[in-house]
Amino acid sequence: MILIGVCDAKIVCTTTVLASIVQDLTGEKCEVIAPPTICPAHYDIKPSDVEKVKDADVIFCHGFEPWVKELVKASGRNITVVKVPGPWNTPQLLREKYVMVARALERLGYEVDLERCLKSINETEAYLKKFAEEHGFVGTPVVCMQWQKNFVEFLGFKVLATYPPPEMVSAKKYEEVIEKGKGAKLVIDNLQSGTELGKKIAKEIGAVEVAISNFPTKGNVSEMMIENAEKLAKALEGKNEKRTPGFEAIATICGLALALIVRRL
Repeated sequence: MILIGVCDAKIVCTTTVLASIVQDLTGEKCEVIAPPTICPAHYDIKPSDVEKVKDADVIFCHGFEPWVKELVKASGRNITVVKVPGPWNTPQLLREKYVMVARALERLGYEVDLERCLKSINETEAYLKKFAEEHGFVGTPVVCMQWQKNFVEFLGFKVLATYPPPEMVSAKKYEEVIEKGKGAKLVIDNLQSGTELGKKIAKEIGAVEVAISNFPTKGNVSEMMIENAEKLAKALEGKNEKRTPGFEAIATICGLALALIVRRL
């Protein structure tokens, strides 16, 4: 059973990651600042965001959002800021974040159902490991955006090379990724960082590009992980079914020859 918070504090979260954790633990709805399709580090706050925090008692953030201090200052209130640092995109890392948020919520006077949440993450972990084995992830060579490396390796993929956000990729780094990434089946982008670079790398090395998310657009992070795994399976299936070079031309020639034989008959 989800336990509802027993105090009147209003909670604001900078991302859907933190909001989903808070809601899972307490059943409380909370305000979210940065939309899940945008990297929070690059988000520009709006007047409407100041409105979201005007009655808040606490803001949960990751620590890499440069605009949190500005938001608190603009609110004109003494809002408690709780930082939940570090990545979250493997079950183990996610469990750590739930524990951190749960402890902070308890200090604020909220009741939390941490045991139920951790059990759910454990179930997701078991499901993902089985899914990875069934869909041939284990040992499959890939290139990925560096912020997805933890998740991709958790699923058993062999990461040949990683690349940083596009604005940080030099010509030398790009050449290095292309060289190390030869033989990769997939190029795995981080959706919030953009997909143009990944598509370019994939074209260079003959791989399939696929973008997965680090922030849930619906549901919680566990559900996002499952959705990401399904996207990877679909992309890998497409790569494995990719026709060999020249297949289309051979098929066309055979089709024309067959048509000519039918006409003569």
